[in-house]
Amino acid sequence: MLVTRPKSKIWVRNNNSPNFSCPSFKDIQTLFSDDSNSNSPIPTKKPNIFHRVRRVTAILRALTARPDSQPKPELTRKSDPLIQIPGADKKIVIYFTSLRVIRSTFDDCKAVRSILRSFRVSMDERDVSMDAGFMEELKMILGKKTKLSLPRVFIGGKYIGGAEEIRQLHEAGELKKYVEGLIPADFSTCEVCVGHRFVLCDECSGSHKCYSEKSGFRTCTGCNENGLIRCPSCYYAPITLL
Repeated sequence: MLVTRPKSKIWVRNNNSPNFSCPSFKDIQTLFSDDSNSNSPIPTKKPNIFHRVRRVTAILRALTARPDSQPKPELTRKSDPLIQIPGADKKIVIYFTSLRVIRSTFDDCKAVRSILRSFRVSMDERDVSMDAGFMEELKMILGKKTKLSLPRVFIGGKYIGGAEEIRQLHEAGELKKYVEGLIPADFSTCEVCVGHRFVLCDECSGSHKCYSEKSGFRTCTGCNENGLIRCPSCYYAPITLL
């Protein structure tokens, strides 16, 4: 304790005082003071801020690790029994696009094709960017009022869904159940189209225009908008609705 003498302004320390009484040292004294009470046989300790943080962190971890009480709904697949794709009951049919106009659609098509190819079963890949007739087929299957998005997958002649459904089935390990019993993939290359599935039109030579002296130029009716026809060696029958 610091005391003053009446005839001097010099501050001296009183060694008889056991504690500091200066207000500036009050907080430091409280922090370093002994928490044990001499009258109490059991020492008590006040929780500091670090103990509180630990307790809150432990509670948050326990709540985060708690399993979800509600079970996740199982995926359901609805297939229209009236729609049949002739010759597709033992293979996969996928409608996709190879154009990069919409990056997300292109990435979905690429990812789904990669997943399906990993099963090494027969797969009929129908690129709507190569022939607009594929899109007309898809509209006829799903209905013209349905908002179409690519890719669309059919397994064993039954409609499965798009990219999201294929990813979920593959992650859950259920997709391999759908491809069981399908024809194994044939890795040989077609000698006519060299695996492109299309060849140039013989009438217009791929220009989609025909010329005659009577009527001049006219649109070729034997090919699609790209001047291509489906390979006669890889050609499949169009779908029919019963």
